[in-house]
Amino acid sequence: MKKIISYILATLLVLQVSLPVLAATVTDTVLITQVVSPGITISAPADITMTPLSVTQNSAVGSATWTVTTNNAVGYTLSLNASTNPALQGTGGRQFTDQGTTPATWSVSNAYKFGFSVRGTDINSTVYGTDTDCLGSGADIPSTTLKWRGFTGTTAIPVATTTLPTLMAGSATTMCVATEQNGVFAPSDTYTATITATAATN
Repeated sequence: MKKIISYILATLLVLQVSLPVLAATVTDTVLITQVVSPGITISAPADITMTPLSVTQNSAVGSATWTVTTNNAVGYTLSLNASTNPALQGTGGRQFTDQGTTPATWSVSNAYKFGFSVRGTDINSTVYGTDTDCLGSGADIPSTTLKWRGFTGTTAIPVATTTLPTLMAGSATTMCVATEQNGVFAPSDTYTATITATAATN
């Protein structure tokens, strides 16, 4: 009897050891959400003081550079507008005539005019031309390879755009401005123009 019991116990032990152990598995998932909020900044360059025109000085050139920084997925657009029409105003109704609204090589004949052009990586060089600065053959001579135009009062003029985020260092656009008197003198006065640069996400 004892032998039978011992045999049964031994058999059960073998069965217990040889039976496979079934593992239990449970799973879970975690969703990670990272929001990148769009933002845009613009730098604030110094005001422009032009070389005075006189009976011997017939033209002047100045510039200001805005740097726009944005992480917006579809980029930005930079626009310029003047606060008055025409843009460069003196006192007593005196004013410089704006250049035309179609960008073209700088030219003034029997008039005194004010105009602007732009330079930068995000401008359309087919429209505004190209140059390494705003100058032509010398100081205060407008570039002959840029194309110049006039402002249209408070109507915003898009001058630079991109469809991608900028680098962290931003994207720079330089506004070149020029005045010239030719054939007739600009009447002596102090003339000012306020130009607003607006950078907006696309």
